[in-house]
Amino acid sequence: MTETPRGDSGPELASVVLAGTVDVPDFPKPGIVFKDLMPLFADGAAFRRVVDGLVEHYGRHSFDVVAGVEARGFVVAAAIAYATGTGVVPVRKAGKLPRKALSATYELEYGEATLEVHEDAFIAGQRVLVVDDVLATGGTAGAALDLVERAGGTVVGFAVLMELAFLKGRERLSPRTLHALLTV
Repeated sequence: MTETPRGDSGPELASVVLAGTVDVPDFPKPGIVFKDLMPLFADGAAFRRVVDGLVEHYGRHSFDVVAGVEARGFVVAAAIAYATGTGVVPVRKAGKLPRKALSATYELEYGEATLEVHEDAFIAGQRVLVVDDVLATGGTAGAALDLVERAGGTVVGFAVLMELAFLKGRERLSPRTLHALLTV
């Protein structure tokens, strides 16, 4: 018997995300199973359902700008921003931004990385929805959320398409709230 997929927006959207995911073993290093969401992004109807589901959850007027975490978070953030008529801000890997930036270094499940955002990316108090594709250990998410706040934004939500619950990222982000369309 197959278990019904679960997620914070219910089993229907969780099933859409699951159906658009391909597991890639041993990437980016041996022992890691990479969750590739590119098939979901390539399926126009499925991608629209996912974006519409996130917009419905947060509401069109609950945020002023969407921050997307490099790189697949850019795809989701841009789609949500377009659907709601808001702006989009990239949270980039180190060395990719052309102007003065704030940075945060954090631990990954398979190493260390640094994220950056322009110092002037947000207007003081601007309401920011932060999005990424997958929540693993919470290191990337925590760094992105902290950067948004250090740059003057007010985080009103954090959403991912997939949460890898066994890595306990949700607990690491507590007391912040997370909205995951699929939890595995």
